[in-house]
Amino acid sequence: MKRKLALPLLVLSAVTLAGIVAFPLAASDSPAGPKIGSPAPDFTLPAAADGKPVALKEMLGKSKAVAVMFIATKCPISNAYNERMAALGKEYAAKGIAFVGINSNKTELAPETAQHAAKNGFTFPVVKDEGNKVADLYGSQKTPEIFVLDPKGTLVYHGRIDETADDPKGVKSPDLRNALDAILAGKPVPVTETKAFGCTIKRV
Repeated sequence: MKRKLALPLLVLSAVTLAGIVAFPLAASDSPAGPKIGSPAPDFTLPAAADGKPVALKEMLGKSKAVAVMFIATKCPISNAYNERMAALGKEYAAKGIAFVGINSNKTELAPETAQHAAKNGFTFPVVKDEGNKVADLYGSQKTPEIFVLDPKGTLVYHGRIDETADDPKGVKSPDLRNALDAILAGKPVPVTETKAFGCTIKRV
């Protein structure tokens, strides 16, 4: 009888221990970010090109909204959006909405990030988030992943740019554009949250 009971108890102990270990790992892998309608975390980060500080607070003070975009240099999904991000940045800058790109990947250094931005014609600042501290504050998991803030720094949209990385001409749900157009029109953002998709941020 003792031998028969020993195996189930051993298995139960292993499962219990595995559960104890799993919970902290899951929590650390999914940092919590701001909710829609709540203040987004402030940040000041160095521009990848020249190291000059780029402050969110200053951008908010000069803009009708700010689109914070977590992006990458090597991620094929993020790269599939390069042309769209560059075009959106130029178009909406003329309308008073600022864009900022944030690279939080530990595997992509500042010089590479700066070269990538220049190569793809990004006219908005691209900053380097060493130690993925700002990504953690925002709870960002993917590249690309977008957070749109109103002038008060309140989060009004979070999610994807649109629904398809593969076919820019086939986009049927331009979610980021819809959010920005609603802000410019003085209307509520029609869809405040969508599911971002892409590569995981390579954290320290």
